[in-house]
Amino acid sequence: MALKGTTSCVLLSLLFLAFATNSNAGKIAIYWGQNGQEGTLAETCATMKYDYVNIAFLPTFGNGQTPMINLAGHCDPYSNGCTNISNDVKSCQTKGVKVLLSIGGGAGSYSLNSTQDAKSVATYLWNNFLGGTSSSRPLGDTVLDGVDFDIEGGTNLHWNDLARFLSAYSNEGKKVLLSAAPQCPFPDAWVGNALDTGLFDLVWVQFYNNYCEYTSGDLNNLEAAWKQWLTIPAKKIFLGLPAAPGAAGNGFIPTSDLISKVLPVIKGSSKYGGVMLWSKYYDDQDGYSSAIKKYV
Repeated sequence: MALKGTTSCVLLSLLFLAFATNSNAGKIAIYWGQNGQEGTLAETCATMKYDYVNIAFLPTFGNGQTPMINLAGHCDPYSNGCTNISNDVKSCQTKGVKVLLSIGGGAGSYSLNSTQDAKSVATYLWNNFLGGTSSSRPLGDTVLDGVDFDIEGGTNLHWNDLARFLSAYSNEGKKVLLSAAPQCPFPDAWVGNALDTGLFDLVWVQFYNNYCEYTSGDLNNLEAAWKQWLTIPAKKIFLGLPAAPGAAGNGFIPTSDLISKVLPVIKGSSKYGGVMLWSKYYDDQDGYSSAIKKYV
């Protein structure tokens, strides 16, 4: 049936608005793995709240160290007890959730001392967590979707090399997603050079525990920092937030403020990706993602 006159214009306008709103709809990323009381990975994905889950962390690697994963109370990697997570990862992926391994963290022993060291770490990650093969895969035979750089210590050297080596494995048949969680002071002291490679798909900037976070009623610092982050050659930028007041020292944004004040300011960018939350455990306490999901 043909549309005529004013009715046609109105309906077409509404259709365009709906498409535009949906095309820039944001996603929610979450960190999982650092609290045994946050439920399993499969349960996390079954909530259908999250589009990306970062398994946290691989905090020991590089500089000649034997890489070791640490999933707190979930499993014991020393007894090869984390391989049962393989089925959980597959369950997530069948629901369309991308699962990445987060390397680094706030308390770890990691650094890269050379380009060759970066290459060795990339090879290890490929063979043990991604599409390669190894007899000692910590999470079993599942193939993760990518690697998250949560680098908050060590040195700022050779993370760009690691990104290049990991990205090159995308040629093996499956895209290796690269994400990063820099602090919001720009440029990031640890992975700024790596982000300049243009290889990162997702950058969830930590807008907490630093000076550019949101403070009640004051968007100036956050908005200025957000605009700086939009200049990096990454595909999508996320607003990284604590999911409850106890999740960080500073920077918690009440859901009402996020929805009414913050999101309207940042969602206009074509690089807007959504919101990252730390962490699943804290999200369970406060119900943050449930409150914001339809607005992100």
